[in-house]
Amino acid sequence: MSVIDTPALCDLAIIGGGAAGVLAAIGVLRGASQPLRLLVIEPNLPLARGVAYATTREEHVLNVPAAKMSGFPEQPEDFLDYLCDVQAFPALSREQLASQFVPRRHYADYLRLRLQQALDTSPAQLEILAVRVQALQPNDAGVLLTLDTGSSVQAGRVILAVGNALRPLPARGAGSLPASLRVEAWDYPALGGIAGTADVAIIGSGLSMTDAVATLQANGHRGRVHVLSRHALLPLPHAKGAAADYDPEPLLAMNLRQRMHALRAHAAEAAARDIPWQSVMERIRPLGQRLWQTLSGDDQRRFLRHVVRYWDVHRHRIAAPVHAQLLELQQSGRLQLHRGRLETAVAEGACVCLGAQDRQRRPLQLEVQCVVNATGVEMRAQAMRNPLLQQVLGSGVGRAGPHGIGLDTAADGSLIDAEGRVESRIQVLGSLRIGSLWESLAIPELRGQAAAAAKQAL
Repeated sequence: MSVIDTPALCDLAIIGGGAAGVLAAIGVLRGASQPLRLLVIEPNLPLARGVAYATTREEHVLNVPAAKMSGFPEQPEDFLDYLCDVQAFPALSREQLASQFVPRRHYADYLRLRLQQALDTSPAQLEILAVRVQALQPNDAGVLLTLDTGSSVQAGRVILAVGNALRPLPARGAGSLPASLRVEAWDYPALGGIAGTADVAIIGSGLSMTDAVATLQANGHRGRVHVLSRHALLPLPHAKGAAADYDPEPLLAMNLRQRMHALRAHAAEAAARDIPWQSVMERIRPLGQRLWQTLSGDDQRRFLRHVVRYWDVHRHRIAAPVHAQLLELQQSGRLQLHRGRLETAVAEGACVCLGAQDRQRRPLQLEVQCVVNATGVEMRAQAMRNPLLQQVLGSGVGRAGPHGIGLDTAADGSLIDAEGRVESRIQVLGSLRIGSLWESLAIPELRGQAAAAAKQAL
């Protein structure tokens, strides 16, 4: 692989070099039967890190056991094979390693190795361009990309895999807080630099919050930790137990209310048989996208208003030791969970004064030395602060997805423009397809989308 300056032409450009983009590149390299020029455009090198896998900290572990993290559907234990081959955990047997929640840093290394191996045996040429794409425009020759250097690339086809963006801190005055008092949860070096004696407020109680708490604990943090979110629901743990054996297919014909009742009934039945509710959720895991797409538009909106947070904590679970750490901190009083809506954030000397309202509209005030924004993935493309996405929407090359989430795409991932026309030369991967698919962030979905996009590109 070589890092280049500015190519003029390529057969395929992949915009984004995180997990989804690298998986797509691997698919193209493996599937190519003749020479072609593949370009991956990613400003933040090395490749394959993205948001989820950029951390190098040992306490940031995968939320899925190693045996289930293969990047390739046809090779279900490939990640496990990699860990064994490189002897990442020599003290563990293969069987023991299969159930481990390993540090996330290993996954980026795994993807980069598989990319190099695919390149070594491919007739295709791979080049990496470390810049940002500012605009794209379909034309007779394919898609013209404008770069932030002022130069351009003419691509025959494009795969758009720009990855996730963090929601802004939802408070008046947050934008004026000095950098010394505010940390983005995905800024892992900044997380590690929080003073051990600082009182900290973490805004959001999802997966990004667990990373922040884990880092504070790993650094021997001694200050108070406040977690503020609208529902005050902590992520729930994985659990070992027998598999649930009910048929989930009838759920697809039900409305949202009926599905919720049915899942509760299945969970109660499972509990009566000493089967954990987590096994009930595992049964519907393969149906995630169909469950979303078979809901009416009204029920999808109800889900987004009333159900989504409850779905998240049951669906996106964490390793049991990570969950136990949260409970221990909460029970000891070192972590305090607050239910409310953040409204204001004002710097006062070396402190930040946060103003919020609880569910009864009573005021809640917190004074801390650091605020961590852990509000999670931004789903609205126009709010992602990405010049490329703003250009795509503003020019009509694409349009917002259902409910204003992500970009609108056809069933095969092709971008749909403002007039409703399908642009098959531009494929969309990952979080930008949430509005159409809902389940579009985890590796099982990313690897499937990447393989399909690579096949279509070839």
